[in-house]
Amino acid sequence: MNFLLAFLLFLAVGFAAAWTAERARRQRTEAAHLREIDEQRTHREIELRAQTERTVALFDRMIEGLIVIDAGGRIRLANRAAGELFGFPSPAIGRTILEATRHHEVAALATRLDREPEILGHELRLEAVENSKFLQVNALALRDEAGGRDGAILVFHDLTQLRQLESVRQEFVANVSHELRTPLSLIKSATETLLDGGKEDAAALTRFLQIIEKHANRLTLLIDDLLMLSTLDSGNMRLNLQPVSVRAGVSEVISDLKSRASLRGAVVENLVAAPLIADADPDRLRQVLSNLIENAVKYGRLEGRVTVSARVLETGRIEVAVCDDGPGISDEACARIFERFYRADKARSREQGGTGLGLSIVKHVVQAHGGEVRVESKLGSGSTFFFTLGTAKA
Repeated sequence: MNFLLAFLLFLAVGFAAAWTAERARRQRTEAAHLREIDEQRTHREIELRAQTERTVALFDRMIEGLIVIDAGGRIRLANRAAGELFGFPSPAIGRTILEATRHHEVAALATRLDREPEILGHELRLEAVENSKFLQVNALALRDEAGGRDGAILVFHDLTQLRQLESVRQEFVANVSHELRTPLSLIKSATETLLDGGKEDAAALTRFLQIIEKHANRLTLLIDDLLMLSTLDSGNMRLNLQPVSVRAGVSEVISDLKSRASLRGAVVENLVAAPLIADADPDRLRQVLSNLIENAVKYGRLEGRVTVSARVLETGRIEVAVCDDGPGISDEACARIFERFYRADKARSREQGGTGLGLSIVKHVVQAHGGEVRVESKLGSGSTFFFTLGTAKA
């Protein structure tokens, strides 16, 4: 009996030990499994955060503005470009699209997506005190798995520069048409007069032929200037860079313009120091100097004085200055003086002739040399045009 009790006690103790060991093993297994789940969850959270950060960084690098809203019309995500377009601070998450953009038409587009699956190519204008912006909007309604509304995504493409270029193109075409029409009309009128019997009068014949020649030359100059600008714009103009004496180049141009200067009683002085040697294309440098000096003579005062000087800047580049003592140019005109066909004084420019492209060509040629061009002027105090060139290497 005692043996049986002892045996049963032994079995009980062994079973308890085995159960305790199994329980401890299960607890360890469960703890390890929980740790593994926790590690996986932490890893997934880290990956999700990293993916979110990468996505946000990618969106922030986009040129287009991007806004994602939830079903309640509040912003889930807005990239940097959208903030710059509409001027709202980052982050904008949680704000309504109207609060962020302050533009009712944008909010109306978001509302339209309740009824329409997408909006493509919608254009809107953002009015501003200085410069208005033109945007193209593409939007897509987001749906959940059940097909219910889950917000929307709106993409804004800035068309402002494209619209500005289109405006410049239209203005350019209008200006070219006007510049062509005027001499063509005069040539046509003179030709018709001669055909109607004017050629019988020797004096009239000479006068009208001179008109035809004058305006044919004007057309030739206009076409040459347009072709030059086309070459400069295309980047196909090749410069024959070589050491050029700035003083010698100025002297040559002054000699070419001597008769024109004498007609206005103007004195043109070359104040450039002899040692200045620029790295330039001699023909293009002559073109720049000719345009600037001729303008100074034409628009300076009668019996006035034009000076051409040059100096070496701290950067090592050479700066050439063409100065006149004419009526000067307004601040508004100075800001636009290098635009194609822009004329500070339209009436006087027509009287003096020219294509209205000279200063634009000057700007492009100087920039092709890697230089810069500018003007300083005050009404009543004359004008000075500056341009820079590289110094020739010894």
